[in-house]
Amino acid sequence: MAIEIREAVQLDSRAISHVIIAALRTTNTNDYPEDVIERVEKSFSPSAVADLIGKRIVFVALDNEKVVGTASLDGQVVRSVFVDPQTHRQGIGRQLMSTVEQRAKALGIMTLVVPSSITAERFYQKLGYSAVRETYHGEERTIVMERRLIDVGSV
Repeated sequence: MAIEIREAVQLDSRAISHVIIAALRTTNTNDYPEDVIERVEKSFSPSAVADLIGKRIVFVALDNEKVVGTASLDGQVVRSVFVDPQTHRQGIGRQLMSTVEQRAKALGIMTLVVPSSITAERFYQKLGYSAVRETYHGEERTIVMERRLIDVGSV
């Protein structure tokens, strides 16, 4: 599978929404109750995603022009990293995170923060992120993680 990663455009909003909702419904349901999934799902309708594309740097991962993943950079915060459940464990999330980190470095951001779901905590740990605190929104537990980006040329 040859994955292409590019910045999202407004026309991607429906496909991004589909990937996020599929991931929430397939993967995150193991760690969160239904009411939490439903509330989070509402934040990622096609129109909500279109709004986010206008406010953040949003990336999409494409497999033969089909959106199979997404991630975004909102200042120094990594947000909305999701991969289509049918393409999990193929390195797409890692590629998206690498792209986000490269863009952050180019923007002069040296520490990234990611509010991780319980579901994704191990994924971020494998990428070098460390938990710094937990937050709760009702029953929704989020692990706030950080990683200092090190410029190999300056070490």
